[in-house]
Formats: sequence, C-alpha cells, structure tokens
Amino acid sequence: MSTEPKKRDLVVTRVFDAPVELVWKAWSDPAYVTQWWGPAGFTCPLARMDFREGGTSLVCMRAPKEFGGQDMYNTWTYQKIVPLQRFEYILHFTDKDGKAFDPTEMGMPAGIPKDVRNVNTFKDLGNGRTEITITEYGYTTDEVVEISKAGLEQCLDKMAAIFARA
Repeated sequence: MSTEPKKRDLVVTRVFDAPVELVWKAWSDPAYVTQWWGPAGFTCPLARMDFREGGTSLVCMRAPKEFGGQDMYNTWTYQKIVPLQRFEYILHFTDKDGKAFDPTEMGMPAGIPKDVRNVNTFKDLGNGRTEITITEYGYTTDEVVEISKAGLEQCLDKMAAIFARA
C-alpha cells in the first residue's frame, strides 16, 4: 500500500472579454503581470519575464501591510509554449534571487508541492472573447487546493479589470 498522499489538481476556467492575443500578453508581458499577479490587496512590484521555452520568469507579490507587508517570490520555468494556445511551466517558491525552497519554510501550509506544474490553455471564442483554463498539479490536501483556487480567482478578477479598462 502506498504511503504517498493522494494528488489533487486545481482546474479553473475563465472567459474574458478580450482577444486571445491580449490575454496571452497578460501572462507574458511584465507591464501586464505587475497589474494582476497576487490576490486582492496584494501588489506585484517585480515581474522579470523570460517567456520562452527553457526561460524562467521571476515574479514578486507583496502582501498588504495588514498581512505583514512581506514580499513573496516565485519563478515560472517554461517547459512548452505553443503561441496563443498553451504554455506549461513549473512554479517554485523562491527567494528574491530565484533560489527555490520548500513553501512550508515561509509558513505556507503543508500540501503544496515544491514544484507546482501549471498548464494554461487559451481558446479563441471569437468576437473578442477568450477562454483560459489553468490547471495546477500535485497538491496533497483539499485545504491547499482551496487556498490556491481563491488566490487564482482573485488574480483572474484583477486581470479581467485590466481588460475592462483596455
């Protein structure tokens, strides 16, 4: 009998009133990433993007003062990119220099893998609308799936607000 915890994946689908080119750019252009990365109340003071297969982006989300105001860094290392259709990357929790560590070391709950595989797919729905499906793989507790889902939904709400202003 395996002692490995059961893996849980998070899947979120969202339709944006924005063309696929703009939704794609929101993930690859630092001018956009800094506007939406991080849940409600968080800011993104840094998005150093290297959006290409084999590239690694470094992003920072800053907690609001009432949550301690600390900076939290992630890297996104891209495995596969099919322009305007799909990209796959591994998210790591890191320090400001991009050195990865176990997320529990920064007080995150157990159940978040050190390497979070992400797959983002884009579907052009026509009439300037785009469907994106984001899948995050390998969580080991329902609690961390729910925490990640809440944060991702808030990021996507912030992204939708950018498109509403465009």
